[in-house]
Amino acid sequence: MIGQVIFAVLLIGAIFLFYKNARKIYRNIQLGKPLDRTDRPAERFKTMLLVAFGQKKMFKRPIPALLHLFVYVGFVIINIEMLEIVIDGLFGSHRVFSFLGGFYDFLIYSFEILAFLVLLGCVIFAIRRNVIKVKRLNQAELNNWPKTDANLILTAEILLMAAFLTMNAADFKLQNLGAEHYHAVGSFPISQYIAQWLPESINSLVFIERFCWWFHIVGVLAFLNYLVISKHLHILLAFPNTYFSNLNPKGEFSNMASVTEEVKVMLDPSLPPPSGEPSRFGVKDVQDLNWKNLLDAYTCTECGRCTSACPANITGKLLSPRKIMMDTRDRVSEVGKNIDKNGSFQDDGKSLLDTYITREEIWACTSCNACVEQCPVNINPLEIIIGLRQYAVMEESQAPASINNMLSNLENNGAPWKYSQADRANWTNQ
Repeated sequence: MIGQVIFAVLLIGAIFLFYKNARKIYRNIQLGKPLDRTDRPAERFKTMLLVAFGQKKMFKRPIPALLHLFVYVGFVIINIEMLEIVIDGLFGSHRVFSFLGGFYDFLIYSFEILAFLVLLGCVIFAIRRNVIKVKRLNQAELNNWPKTDANLILTAEILLMAAFLTMNAADFKLQNLGAEHYHAVGSFPISQYIAQWLPESINSLVFIERFCWWFHIVGVLAFLNYLVISKHLHILLAFPNTYFSNLNPKGEFSNMASVTEEVKVMLDPSLPPPSGEPSRFGVKDVQDLNWKNLLDAYTCTECGRCTSACPANITGKLLSPRKIMMDTRDRVSEVGKNIDKNGSFQDDGKSLLDTYITREEIWACTSCNACVEQCPVNINPLEIIIGLRQYAVMEESQAPASINNMLSNLENNGAPWKYSQADRANWTNQ
């Protein structure tokens, strides 16, 4: 009975803590400007099924995609067993679903195969990251915490799967020894081979089985709460993020509403002047972004596919689309902590532009959309970059000389080139 009470306290505490931290993330995302992404629901649902659930864009790189599929499918399906573990923990039963008979045997068989594949996939991922040192997984923006975060997740998943298989191995051996409460159920294609390395003593086996059971459930509850401070939050956010994807063509840029109203009045003076205070042009800080940009930031997997495809980054320029998303997430988290501390946001002398993202980074972008195309969860770093550029040009009148020359030519000549309209066809006389 004491064990059941301890389990119930741990379960309720973990769920409450997760809910509390998840609400903070939701609040932080809501700091962004409103944006309507409720149109074309059927197309949005299809995009979510293909990209988030079906891992469609992952398979542009087949080997890591297959390993990720092992981890993804395995981790999701194995956690179905969490329902049985929770019921056993609350009511003091053991393998409560064993009455399902042959179907239960099939489930345990499947869980074991998937657990082994998850363990194998995580080991290979750890080797790729730390031994082979794949370039996109070992760049400057991943130093310190991001690298530690990734390795902690891999280690946790390896330990959880090892505990699951060891628990089953001890259970299998206890069944064969005829131990009380351990009736013969389940099918154990992997753990039956681990069982031969375990002791013969029933008391020792019960201790191992119970220890691994508690380690697994406590580990899963801890992992649940670790998600909200790690890049693996994408496990949950990939689905809404892909559902609310921008369904317009990738090369289509949105006009700023305030600028559009001003232009319409200039072209047609009979129209009423724009109402209300003019908003800030472009993006200086995270509050100037829309909520989908902030959802993108929290969904970022830090996989680096965007950066590895970025032509600016490939040619040695400072820009890394992955860093843009990580910086945005770090800044909005900092703003959230500021609100928690002061009740409302108090100016801290920082901003997304300059404090986190430099001018050199935003002007290195070629606007090619390679990062958007490559992202496995439909994140759009380009929208943030364009917003920062708009602020620099329209609010501060600061841009590289080449950009200023182009803008001057547009104003004076109606084209990006320095030639007047009258001289533009002179080349035909050569």
